[in-house]
Amino acid sequence: MKTALAKSVRVFRERGYHATSIANLTEAMELASGSVYKAFKDKRAVFLAAFDHEATMRWEKLRPIISAAKSGRDRIHAALIFCAESSHGIEGKRGCLIVGTAAELATFDSEIAQRVTAALHRQEMLLVDLIRQGQADGSIPATIDSNATARLMLCLLQGMRVAGKTGRSRADMTAVADAAMKLLS
Repeated sequence: MKTALAKSVRVFRERGYHATSIANLTEAMELASGSVYKAFKDKRAVFLAAFDHEATMRWEKLRPIISAAKSGRDRIHAALIFCAESSHGIEGKRGCLIVGTAAELATFDSEIAQRVTAALHRQEMLLVDLIRQGQADGSIPATIDSNATARLMLCLLQGMRVAGKTGRSRADMTAVADAAMKLLS
């Protein structure tokens, strides 16, 4: 079922919730519509499972990248580059499920709004933690406001995902990540 969910994530990222039909999902997931309805009550249930799956998968990909970096500053840079890699080419054009969901659904669906808020909060708290790690190891000045800077970087990361929809290049996106590091000087 994880493979089918990953395929549904791709459809929702590319098309958005409202433009995705059950037929789109069954084709992408390579399941009969009866099988989709057997596993999930409706399209919304597929979407919620896909949203949770994507959040988990992105964290599982990011965690070892961050862990491999030596300092807090390097960990922040690794997180920014991770986002840059998702914000160019075909991956960039597919978009970000969190950003798309925030724009399309969060205003009208409180359960989905809570999931979006929680996902963004986790990202922001990770950035706060990485900044504080850098302050503790001396790679980031102690004078940096960790909360405000993390919030700014969260906005930057989400903006990178929006800009990625326009077909930006890898060089464009890594330049943004490198420029963002100047916030930590």
